Amino acid sequence: MAVTVKSEREIELMREAGRRLEIVHAEMGEFIRPGVSTMDVNRHGEKIIRKLGCVPNFLNYNGFPAAICVSVNEEVVHGIPHDDHILEEGDIVSLDAGLIYKGYHSDAARTHAVGKISTELQQLIDVTKQSFFEGIKQAKAGNHLFDISAAIDDYVTPYGYGIVQDLVGHGIGTHLHEDPQVPNFRQKRRGIRLVAGMTLAVEPMINLGTWRVKWLEDKWTVVTEDRKPSAHYENTILVTDGDPEILSLTL
Repeated sequence: MAVTVKSEREIELMREAGRRLEIVHAEMGEFIRPGVSTMDVNRHGEKIIRKLGCVPNFLNYNGFPAAICVSVNEEVVHGIPHDDHILEEGDIVSLDAGLIYKGYHSDAARTHAVGKISTELQQLIDVTKQSFFEGIKQAKAGNHLFDISAAIDDYVTPYGYGIVQDLVGHGIGTHLHEDPQVPNFRQKRRGIRLVAGMTLAVEPMINLGTWRVKWLEDKWTVVTEDRKPSAHYENTILVTDGDPEILSLTL
């Protein structure tokens, strides 16, 4: 699949897909508290998506059994929700969600504290989020794709965290995953030149310990190899001639 440059009409549809996804994330964030199950979170998120007249794009995607990826503590991404997985005080939980609006996808992730958490975990969440913003400073037409990767790496590495390498960001549009891949760590080359109208899902996944991960027996849930916590932050962005537009962060 080639890298696509969106038309003005397509950009407007993706803006609306992103705006609606932001509402989903805002409402899910308010729902997070000790005692709630990961399946409760999934049901709540799916209900909001459908209430907004959209379709959850993760549900049944390559067989994924839920609308929301709910990943707790050492679970990096693709956590499968369960009724018996209860959020506890001190946990952190990453919610990765996406939807389809009139044929166009949006994709975003947030990591939340469950009740009161340690300063160590709060810093992990904060650094992961800020690394996204440091990365997209380079997401301008004329720059190169891997300038984004290098900026994320340069910001995160001094903290001693592990940057996940087995999973990366991606292009997005009429498909959830389009070219190009968007690594969150420095590359040897600069990658393709960015053009106004490209839409990307930039999503740093940062671990408290090692960058290494492995997949559980369910074939979906990705966990840190050392079982230390991980944080995830993602938005769908539009490359412009100036600063990028964050389609899933407008409120």
